[in-house]
Amino acid sequence: MLVTCLSVGRIVCYNVAKMRLGWWPLMQLTPMMQQYKEIKQQYPDALLFFHLGDFYELFFEDAVVAARILEIALTGRDAGEAGRVPMCGVPCHAADGYIARLIEKGYRVAICEQVEDPKQARGLVRREVTRVITPGTVVDGQYLEAKRNNYLAAVVPADEGYGLCLVDVSTGEMAVAETSGQRALEALRDELARALPAEVLVPDNAPETLAEAIRRERPVLITRIEAKTLSEDTARQAVRAQFGAEVAAAPWWQRRQAVLAAGAALQYLARTQKRELAHIRTVSYLPAGRFLLIDAATRRNLEITRSLQDGGKWGTLLWVLDHTVTPMGGRCLTQWLEMPLASPAEIGARHEAVQALVDSTLARAQLRKKIGGIQDLERLAARIAYGTATARDMVALKVSLRAVPPVREILSGLKADLLVDVYGRLDPLEDIADLLERALVDDPPISVREGGLIREGYHPEVDRLRAVGSNGREWLCAFEAQERERTGIRSLKVGYNRVFGYYIEVTKPNLHLVPPDYKRRQTLANAERFTTDALKQYEDTILAAEERLAAVEYELFLELRQQVVERLERLQRTARAVAELDAIQSLAEAAARYGYVRPTVTAGRRIAITNGRHPVVERVLGPGTFVPNDTLLDEEQRLIILTGPNMAGKSTYMRQVALLVLMAQAGSFVPAAEAEIGVVDRIFARVGASDNLAGGQSTFMVEMKECRTIIENATPLSLIILDEVGRGTSTYDGMSLARAIVEYLHTRTGARTLFSTHYHELTELVALPGAVNYTITVKEEGDTVIFLHRVVPGSADKSYGLHVARLAGLPAEVIDRAREVLSSLEVRARGGETVRAPRPVIQLEMFGHELHPVLEELRRLDLTTVTPLEALNRLYAWQQRLAGEAVRVSPSRRRKKCGE
Repeated sequence: MLVTCLSVGRIVCYNVAKMRLGWWPLMQLTPMMQQYKEIKQQYPDALLFFHLGDFYELFFEDAVVAARILEIALTGRDAGEAGRVPMCGVPCHAADGYIARLIEKGYRVAICEQVEDPKQARGLVRREVTRVITPGTVVDGQYLEAKRNNYLAAVVPADEGYGLCLVDVSTGEMAVAETSGQRALEALRDELARALPAEVLVPDNAPETLAEAIRRERPVLITRIEAKTLSEDTARQAVRAQFGAEVAAAPWWQRRQAVLAAGAALQYLARTQKRELAHIRTVSYLPAGRFLLIDAATRRNLEITRSLQDGGKWGTLLWVLDHTVTPMGGRCLTQWLEMPLASPAEIGARHEAVQALVDSTLARAQLRKKIGGIQDLERLAARIAYGTATARDMVALKVSLRAVPPVREILSGLKADLLVDVYGRLDPLEDIADLLERALVDDPPISVREGGLIREGYHPEVDRLRAVGSNGREWLCAFEAQERERTGIRSLKVGYNRVFGYYIEVTKPNLHLVPPDYKRRQTLANAERFTTDALKQYEDTILAAEERLAAVEYELFLELRQQVVERLERLQRTARAVAELDAIQSLAEAAARYGYVRPTVTAGRRIAITNGRHPVVERVLGPGTFVPNDTLLDEEQRLIILTGPNMAGKSTYMRQVALLVLMAQAGSFVPAAEAEIGVVDRIFARVGASDNLAGGQSTFMVEMKECRTIIENATPLSLIILDEVGRGTSTYDGMSLARAIVEYLHTRTGARTLFSTHYHELTELVALPGAVNYTITVKEEGDTVIFLHRVVPGSADKSYGLHVARLAGLPAEVIDRAREVLSSLEVRARGGETVRAPRPVIQLEMFGHELHPVLEELRRLDLTTVTPLEALNRLYAWQQRLAGEAVRVSPSRRRKKCGE
């Protein structure tokens, strides 16, 4: 295959087969291309950014790929016997944006830097790969979603289960977990569905089925790592090297699966990042039982943090509750909603903190204002530890630290235990803030190597070198005036450019006045440029001073950055405290704005909600429009069988109960008049219809697999919502399965369950102990049905599907025929006869063969609900309509219509 590109006015064709590594050994390459080849062979799966001058260049097939994705010019370069090979490049100062685009497409990028000064190099400049950037190791917050973590996951099969490690390199967070038993793979997928990692590491000897299972929920980059490096000894060595010997006291140290996964992640980071990861200092252990568990299907169905439609935030629970004012607060709140607590004591501590801020409107408003001035300290700390932080990052750190003391002052008046704890962890790092204030200018340049960073008066050498430059400007002015006087050339001027340095410019009409000691340097169209020995000597002095000044400022900046690294633990502790405080105030702000109440969370099984409201639907509809409902689930009422019309709100009501329980256990107040929540260990939500075409699974198969997950994992402390089980197959199959599933869950697990159905025969399940029937009420007026959205005891005997179809805009002919078929089927069900759906019998009348609207209204009138006055009014109205029609139709017209 040939690749054609335009290169400096000519068309060049490249043979793609000759761009591959296997072809290189057959040819003699230039020294630089030989260096490129040797480095590229070490990183065959990454695009190699090769530092040349002011650009990162890519060659061979890397260039073809990058040019296409980045939409930049594909040019060429001479490579020796290989001839002209493809090349493209990006400026070093703008490389981050280009790298981010490649990472977003799932590519890895190896950064190959010049590791020695080209001016001092003898021969070829030495180059090395200083970092490999992958989707899971991006650090620059500019290219990450601000309020979501960017996780790298390591999955290691071991001991009939899996070890899992999650690392966010951009914040320094790390957590380990393990799954085992028959549900190990499913539990692993649930955790990955929660974390949504950008990259997953798996051993190269793991079966492909593991990668397929990981990708089943969503596409993700799978990176294979060498299994031979994943021994328990090497894993423990890597963990000790990162966290020190005291890690052996951690509760997860004896968990072999967790240790293997942590070691795999740390070894991969060491190979790709090639630097000390000083900001990864602690590991969280995620033991079973501490958090409310939510499987992948339930997480998707409840739309907790991501919309089912487009994966965005709008229309989710997070969209309602997120009033955070910092990125780290947003990430903390997301974690709380995705991992609700299971301990009444921990939940109560969060509720107490939220209550304190709800009660103090002034303190809450002040906190929102002050916290809003704090930058993303977690990701700032990571960049500082990485050595990629700029002077502007350091100024942002200083400004953020200056905002901490006012926050502490506000918190000092609040007595909630969690807020007192946050107050104790808020360290203003005044020593660092003062140091940065003294050392750095308020608005430093982007680059840290070109000077202009250090404030005047901070360092004597910087002040001296700057004085040389300042005095030099005075010297130049004096020199220019002196030369004008000496030569008589009034238009003479002294200037500077980066190519020729300092020069004396003389216009061509004055060239005859140029003295003999002037040495020609450059010829222009209308002038000549010269230099003198005195000017050249000054140039050497001033340029040396500028170069030395930039070098000294850079060295001082590195020292500043190192001093912050030495206090990194304090900085990260403050960052986490600010994140938690922001999440607490966000929940308090939502409670105050929307009228939420503090729930009572107990260790019992009773869930009692008075006038509960769906938090998302309420916000979409607007205040005052949502109809609230009560809920009671306890020992005597464990199963609610919910029937009612389509569109009446059964699914909304059941999701509402699940979301209110989740909110309460996450630490939030809830939209209700009153709520008592007995702690739930798991929430299961089998809602809606979806298929998995890529996995070869029909809608019904997906439904049954979700039911299997519930059956296998539900406990007496679980909350289950089942919406329309059995819809995906024939009526009797579906009804039978639905009944059997509900009976099994009720009798075998004892879980608290809400079950909605259109199979009205299933209301017989009320015979089970602890089962009750509820329905959603409607009001019928003639051919119109009004949904009242009230959940009341009792059962429904029809679903009003035809009414919903009419609301959807189906043609009247379709609705009428459906009504005929429905009547026939109902007759058949009552009598057991096989009856063909008949056409309606229509009474002939003088105005045509169609049933008159008045007769149709009369047929539909429910006499049991009509008062005598309403009946008289309707009779009068019908009489007037008939009289009017009789007047409008002439005798001849009537004879023509009646024909018979």
